[in-house]
Amino acid sequence: MSEAAASVLPEDAGQALLIGRVWDLDSGGPRVVAVSGEAVFDLHRLAGTVSELLELADAAQTVRTALLDPDLSEPRWATSDVVSASLAGDTTRPHLLAPVDLQVIKACGVTFVDSMIERVIEERCAGDAGRAAEMRELVGRALGGSIGAVRPGSPEAAEAKRILIAEGLWSQYLEVGIGPDPEVFTKAPVLSSVGLGAGIGIPAFSSWNNPEPELVLIVTSGGQVVGATLGNDVNLRDVEGRSALLLGKAKDNNASSALGPLIRLFDGSFTLDTLREEEILLRVDGPDGYRLEGRNSVARISRPFEELVAATHGRHHQYPDGFALFTGTLFAPTQDRDEPGQGFTHRFGDVVTIRSRHLGALVNRVGASEELPEWTFGLRQLFGYLAAQRPQPAEPSGR
Repeated sequence: MSEAAASVLPEDAGQALLIGRVWDLDSGGPRVVAVSGEAVFDLHRLAGTVSELLELADAAQTVRTALLDPDLSEPRWATSDVVSASLAGDTTRPHLLAPVDLQVIKACGVTFVDSMIERVIEERCAGDAGRAAEMRELVGRALGGSIGAVRPGSPEAAEAKRILIAEGLWSQYLEVGIGPDPEVFTKAPVLSSVGLGAGIGIPAFSSWNNPEPELVLIVTSGGQVVGATLGNDVNLRDVEGRSALLLGKAKDNNASSALGPLIRLFDGSFTLDTLREEEILLRVDGPDGYRLEGRNSVARISRPFEELVAATHGRHHQYPDGFALFTGTLFAPTQDRDEPGQGFTHRFGDVVTIRSRHLGALVNRVGASEELPEWTFGLRQLFGYLAAQRPQPAEPSGR
């Protein structure tokens, strides 16, 4: 396998069943693909969208069969070429897109105690990074280490809530962190996420922000988790810190949702249980030589995957095209980048790498949301493209 491909594919790529989307220059639109070794297979004859593919009764086996059947798939591109173009941000060559299409992009917040405490600090600071160190010490002294062992929604959590209210320290973030109901919100519109190598956006109105490396579950319309990918749930700490009611402004901006590099489908050797112990590593390399490293240990999540999925999908809410679910992050950067006590914030040009053993690496470069390519390929364009790709009926022969 080429160095470029090896740098972004899972460590056990030879055993992994990987699907995604490639922008096809010949047809002028996105193709559903499977990546197997050094070949990228076009699955357009099998399914026009990733959503359609995942709704098949046994998507994993269907893809495996298609890779052996020239009537269902064909090797169109070299993996190394597609990955290299993606990492270079070269849209004049076939390149990877976000590996979902019609799925709604949902996200869970405050699913790890460490990040929950940082959200409390943001709120107490009212979005002012200069007060973070002082508030971190105050909140840390008040909460101690005991809250980390509290099971959300339990009697112990209710007692912790009572004590914190009495101390004047209760927060809406603690409510979703240890209360009975998790936070679930819509992160981004359908088709707006960016993929491997694309720019990720920080809007001009934010001066305190950070990446959020997350495991993203891929769920069908029936609520079945069929695979996973990596995601960057870009976070504007100053905006959300001013008010949780600004969550939409903090989370949904141009190029603020990154997914990829590919979806890994569950099969005999890779299951939901595999992901319960996944370690997701973060590295930020700045244009100034600065480096930040972090880790999101999924095993420390405070709510099981099944609870997060059930809070999103059920009798109360359906997703006929499926959904992608960011599961939250343990990572909350406190390392100073510039002035002491100011913590971390992005600079344009930062290269963010999110990596895990079983899912590969998602690499993106930070830019201004206002200056990155605008989102222009929406549902009308996708439906028009799919209609144009349908085989045309043969002309009736003359008599």
